[in-house]
Amino acid sequence: MPSLRELNLRHLDAVATAARLGSISAASHAMNLSQPALTQAVAKVEALLGHRLLDRQPGGVVVTEAGRLMTGRIEHALAYVAQGGRSVRRGARLPPLPNVERRITLGQLLALMAVDRAGSFALAARHTGLSEPAVHRAARDLEQVLEVPLLARQGRTVQPTAAAARLLRFARLAQAELESGFDELAALHSEGAGRITVGVMPLARAILLPQALARFAGAYPAASVNVVEGPYIEVLAALREGVIDVVVGAMREPLPVADVVQEPLFNDDPVIVGRKGHPLLGEPGLVFQRLLDFPWVIAAPGAPVRRRWEQMFQEQALEPPRPRIECGSVMVVRGLMLEDDWLTLMSRDQFLLEDRAGLLGEIAGAGSSLRRQIGMTTRQDWRPTQLQHEFLSIFRSTCAEWTSGKAMDGQPFRYA
Repeated sequence: MPSLRELNLRHLDAVATAARLGSISAASHAMNLSQPALTQAVAKVEALLGHRLLDRQPGGVVVTEAGRLMTGRIEHALAYVAQGGRSVRRGARLPPLPNVERRITLGQLLALMAVDRAGSFALAARHTGLSEPAVHRAARDLEQVLEVPLLARQGRTVQPTAAAARLLRFARLAQAELESGFDELAALHSEGAGRITVGVMPLARAILLPQALARFAGAYPAASVNVVEGPYIEVLAALREGVIDVVVGAMREPLPVADVVQEPLFNDDPVIVGRKGHPLLGEPGLVFQRLLDFPWVIAAPGAPVRRRWEQMFQEQALEPPRPRIECGSVMVVRGLMLEDDWLTLMSRDQFLLEDRAGLLGEIAGAGSSLRRQIGMTTRQDWRPTQLQHEFLSIFRSTCAEWTSGKAMDGQPFRYA
């Protein structure tokens, strides 16, 4: 498959227009191009992609299977570019530009994305393999097209303006659409080829996702899976820009944005955890107040697990103790708890391996009111490839098997 830099948005538009109208002559009229120019544009795209997209026939053109897959992606990518251009102009209170997606080039968008990532024209040039003047010219040409400043110098760095931030989101969505089209074309030659990027929050379940990934990798050895872990706000932003395809983790109610959807998969009950030799594990009937006698390590204020931890004490009419250590890293918390009689609140699956190894143990359930739903979050307008559909199906079935084969209501309170 070609790199995005080799493609021309105008040529891609020619392919999609000819496919939609079923005629080279009609497409040339619609795009204000000569028939030879439009025919040449289609031929260049087909040569770069290595697939025939349109079959020329006496009555017009017929879209091939590769053309059907790719033209759908092209149309959505162009729609994102148009939406980005309109958003930038609207934000600057400028009148809309007709067919703005035909005025913007893919090279200009790629240059803007490269500068945004690198923070300077020099580093952007190094990362893209282009000359620094070429990157600078492409980015500034885009500013002239939209008549809006997109990059501003701040000291030694170059930072995107608010207008550029809006445009960048749609540019990345357009990029994701075209790359999904490449994956679908690759799957025509090699079954199961393609990619999926999964965003995982630090407190997502530690067992079910690895099980699903193992099954998926076994079923689709030609597929590539990228797992990105990060805080909710970061993975959500990457999801909305098309950098991540699906986010797995605790659902949010209400959703902070309107352009994503959530699908619940199972319930998760937080539990109180300590080391296997913890004194509380030897007490037959745990008195809740005893939890105040030991040091706690818990995430900082504002984190979901911190709110549930505070709620657990408040439901017992107790003031939450002052945590001796505030930490959101599961790995650090696990290591700390092995050193002394620390307590924390976490999902059962987060310490399952340590439990099996005889290192950590569940002291008590935290209560059904602290239950949270774990699910998948996707973009509302996401059009998954067939391979991505298969991953979602495998993950759903893995979760369904877990919930049907193991009680998910947690252990009853052991408080005396």
